[in-house]
Amino acid sequence: MAQRSYEPVPARDVAFLGLGVMGYPMAGHLAAAGHRVTVYNRTAAKATQWAAEHGGKSAPTPAAAVRGAEFVFACVGNDDDLRSVTLGDGGAFQGMARGAIFVDHTTASAMVARELAADADRRGIGFLDAPVSGGNVGATKGALTVMCGGDAEAFAAAKPIAMAFAKAMTLLGPSGSGQLAKMVNQIAIAGLVQGLSEAIAFGERSGLDMRAVLEVIGKGAAQSWQMDNRGPTMLDDKFDFGFAVDWMRKDLGIALEEARRNGARLPVTALVDQFYADLQAAGGNRADTSSLIRRLR
Repeated sequence: MAQRSYEPVPARDVAFLGLGVMGYPMAGHLAAAGHRVTVYNRTAAKATQWAAEHGGKSAPTPAAAVRGAEFVFACVGNDDDLRSVTLGDGGAFQGMARGAIFVDHTTASAMVARELAADADRRGIGFLDAPVSGGNVGATKGALTVMCGGDAEAFAAAKPIAMAFAKAMTLLGPSGSGQLAKMVNQIAIAGLVQGLSEAIAFGERSGLDMRAVLEVIGKGAAQSWQMDNRGPTMLDDKFDFGFAVDWMRKDLGIALEEARRNGARLPVTALVDQFYADLQAAGGNRADTSSLIRRLR
């Protein structure tokens, strides 16, 4: 885990549910910031490993992990996983005390965020939907961007704790707003990566020195995070890192489903989603999203 400095915050009892490529380092930053962290993971060996590495505790169920925690953070796979760790047998909501706050960093639907927020409210629990952007690199560096929906009071209480792994955390509206903002983020990225892929493939076919081209256009209006960070690796045909195609398809599926509900038109997003399906069919499930360029070479 990358070293970073932390703002001084009183140590709290916290739990973290889900120790995947995002959750593992996020929980680590909470421990490094001085909080007393108990973790749960579906594969128990990973939770045991985390506790040995970071000096926290592991628990056999979400309910056991959250017992006594003032703040509970989660980062799991999808809507069903989220319902399982909150409402299932041994779920977190069964073990949380009134007044505790659940912060969900899963990229999930706005619908499940509103559903769980309502259930939490009936139990006297705070709930924030708080998906993140920045990928596993941002999680490792403790530099994630967090988009939140929910109650302002719960947000104000949770933000100082979450800033252990974030560089920015913003409340965007009522429950579901964080998830909707993450959909906006993924829609923007999908079109941007496809455009960058087409630009690089065109330049290569034209015989240009694309490193020199990216260097010069990266100082103008075409500049983007994707160009700066993924342009060079696209030129090197390297994709064994970053945000996987499988994850992007999951996220775009959530956005397209929401668009069917709200009437938004997403023609480019729908097309790029199918391009990612092509990559999956070719076995590129775990390659970085920038592997879109492989379709054009």
